[in-house]
Amino acid sequence: MTDQPLNADELRARIAQLEAENDRLRTGTTVAVSPTPPPPKHRGRWRPLVAVLLILFGCLLAPLSVVNAWAKATLTDTDRFVATYAPLAHDPAVQAYVVDQTMAVVNQNIDVNQLTSEAIDGIKGLGLPPRVSSALDLLKGPAASGLESTLRRGVTEFVGSDAFAQAWERALRISHTQLMATLGNDPNAIIAAQQDGTIGIQLGPIVADIKQSLVDRGVAIASRIPAVNKTIPVAQAANLPTAQLGYQLVVATGGWLPWLALILIAVGVVVAKHRARTLIWASLGFSLSMVVLLVALTTGRAILVTALPPSLVPSNVSTLLYDTATTPMHDTATIALVLGVVLAVVGWAAGPFSLPTRLRGFYSDGVGSLRNAAAGHGVTTGRVGTWFYAQRRLLHALVAVGATIALLLLRPLSVSDILLTLLVSVLALIVLSLVERPPSAPPALEAESGTEVADSPTVRL
Repeated sequence: MTDQPLNADELRARIAQLEAENDRLRTGTTVAVSPTPPPPKHRGRWRPLVAVLLILFGCLLAPLSVVNAWAKATLTDTDRFVATYAPLAHDPAVQAYVVDQTMAVVNQNIDVNQLTSEAIDGIKGLGLPPRVSSALDLLKGPAASGLESTLRRGVTEFVGSDAFAQAWERALRISHTQLMATLGNDPNAIIAAQQDGTIGIQLGPIVADIKQSLVDRGVAIASRIPAVNKTIPVAQAANLPTAQLGYQLVVATGGWLPWLALILIAVGVVVAKHRARTLIWASLGFSLSMVVLLVALTTGRAILVTALPPSLVPSNVSTLLYDTATTPMHDTATIALVLGVVLAVVGWAAGPFSLPTRLRGFYSDGVGSLRNAAAGHGVTTGRVGTWFYAQRRLLHALVAVGATIALLLLRPLSVSDILLTLLVSVLALIVLSLVERPPSAPPALEAESGTEVADSPTVRL
C-alpha cells in the first residue's frame, strides 16, 4: 500500500463513514453521512521560520569563526606565530629583501666613498711621489666598489646560513611580543609602534647579528653600522584602534564562536519539519559560506598588493607573508566546503526521496536474497544477528558518532581524511546490514495476505 497511515481522528471518521455506507447498502435507504472532518491543523507554524533563521545565522558566522579561530591560534600564541613564519627564513624572496634592507642601512650610515677617499688621502700624505699619488687617486673608485662588494658578500653569506634562521626566529619572537603588547593597549608599545609608523617583523636584531658576523670576519668597517628600528610591515599604526578592537574580540570569542555556528545550524535542522531536506540545504549553505570566505581571501591578496607600495615592501614579499598567514584559513575553508557537500549527499541518500528510496530498496532486496541464500546453506548469524537487528538504530548512531569523533581527532584535517572516514562508515553500515537477522514473517499471515510481509522498512525477506 502506498497510503499514508491515518491518525486517530481520521480513522474514526473513516470507520463511521464505512458503517453508514454499510447500513445504506443493507437497508436500501439513504443515510445521511456526515462529511469527514478535516484533519486538525498542524501546530508549530513557527518552526520553519525559526529553522531558517538559525541556519542563516550559523552560515553567516561560519566564515567569521574560521578567521576567528585562526587569529586565536596564531596571532595570540607566540610559539604558533613563530612556527608559522620561521620557515620564511629559507625563502629566497625574504633573504633578498633582508640583504637589500641591510645594505640600505649600511649605505645610509656608512659613506664608503668618503672612507676610501680619506684612507687613500692619508697614504698620499706620507710624501709619496706624484706618480704614486696619481695612481692612488685612480684606485678610489675601485676601492669603494670593492669595499661595498665585501660588505654585500658578507651580508649575503650570513643570510644564507643557519645563523640567519636563528636570528630570524629570534626577531619573530621579539616582534610578536611587541605586537601583543601593542594590541593589548600597552602605552610603551604603542609609542614605539607609532614612532616607527608600522607594526611588523623587526629587522633590528637581524642587522645586529649581521654586523657582528661581519666584524668577526675582519670587516672592521661594519662596526660603524648603528642599531636600527626597521620592520617588515604587518599593520599600519593608523589602523591601530581597529586592530586593537579586533584583537579584543578575538580573545573574547575565539574559543566558542566556531561551536556557536555549528550549534545554530544543527539546532535549525532539528527544529525544521522536513529535516532531511533541511539538512541538505543547511549543508549546501554552509559550503556556500566557505566559498564566500575563499573568494574573500583571494580578493584580500589582490588588495594587499595594491595597498602596500613597493617602496615600503616588495610585492613578492608582501604576498608571501599574506599567503603564509592565510594558508591555514584557506585549507580549513576548503575542508569545510567538502564536508558540507558530503553531508548534503549523505542527507539526500538517507532521505525520503524517490530515487534514494528505490536505491535503498534494491540494496535491501539484494541483502535479503544474499541472507536467504546463505541460510539455505546453513550459514546464519543466529541470535547475534537477531540482537544486531533489534539494536540497529543504536548501532547506526554509534557509527555516526564514531565518524564525527574521527573527524574531530584528525588534526590537521584534510579532504582525504573526510573521504576515508566516509568510506569506512559506509563499509561499517554494509557489514551491519549483512550481520543483521530480521525475524521471519508468520506463515499464517503470509497465507492470509497472499503477499510478502516486510519486517523492516529497510530489509525485506
